[in-house]
Amino acid sequence: MTPADAAEPTAGPADLAASADPAAALHALATTPRLLVALDFDGTLSPLVDDPMSARMLPAARAAVDALVATPETTVAFVSGRSLPDLRIIAEHDDDARVLLVGSHGAEHWVPGEGVLPTAEDADAVALRDRLRAEAENLVAGIPGAWIEPKTFGFAVPTRTVAPAERAGVEASVDALVAAEAPHWRRRTGHHIVEYAFRDEGKDAGVAWLRDRTDATAVLFAGDDVTDEDALRSLVPGDVGVRVGAGETAAIVRVAGIPELADLLARLAQDRTATHDRTLAYERGAARE
Repeated sequence: MTPADAAEPTAGPADLAASADPAAALHALATTPRLLVALDFDGTLSPLVDDPMSARMLPAARAAVDALVATPETTVAFVSGRSLPDLRIIAEHDDDARVLLVGSHGAEHWVPGEGVLPTAEDADAVALRDRLRAEAENLVAGIPGAWIEPKTFGFAVPTRTVAPAERAGVEASVDALVAAEAPHWRRRTGHHIVEYAFRDEGKDAGVAWLRDRTDATAVLFAGDDVTDEDALRSLVPGDVGVRVGAGETAAIVRVAGIPELADLLARLAQDRTATHDRTLAYERGAARE
């Protein structure tokens, strides 16, 4: 019996997408030498909430992440549009954490044992950011539920707490400001949010950086929103993309929600650990022959 035969994984979640034989793809992840599991946070591990800083991973998602962190030859990373300090708060991520972080869609990095990696300073861009952020705050002042979310390289306009009839007007007013004063900034949309940034990195850049940093032989990336599609489209043969929830996607696997993703990740950790343990047993047996 070969190690691969000994490590046949358990059946995957029932709602895997039919395309590209996702069960086979997940089986390959269980046996790849060095796996990177890169995960969006909001809407993927944590429910979307009105107060962004109150977001926390669901218990099942945290348990699955912890199981993957403990799995041999497996690296876990969170890849988020959040600024790195905010991501560390909502992920309850301390200095001893083993999860890598990529913030601001790929422009900020935190590495175990090293901490926050330095980024290039641009005083003019920061000054423009601060001026436009203040002007945007003035534009939305007085509109119930409207506010401006600070970001390291720009700012965002969340509209989840704005009355539906007011959302388009709020977005249009800030759009006009940025288009006039910073037309070179990148504009992104998501679930009831519009974001503007003077850095252009997307989550595809974040995953590429992580792949190189970890020397991964395969990547699983999971996300729930439009901005996650940058990363999903960047995946290569042998990788697995997972879309959480509805929406057009480049992913080959779709799950209904966070609990289903947590189940998929927990099964992957279980199967990958079994592969490692059985491979060791096989090698020890062969060495005794």
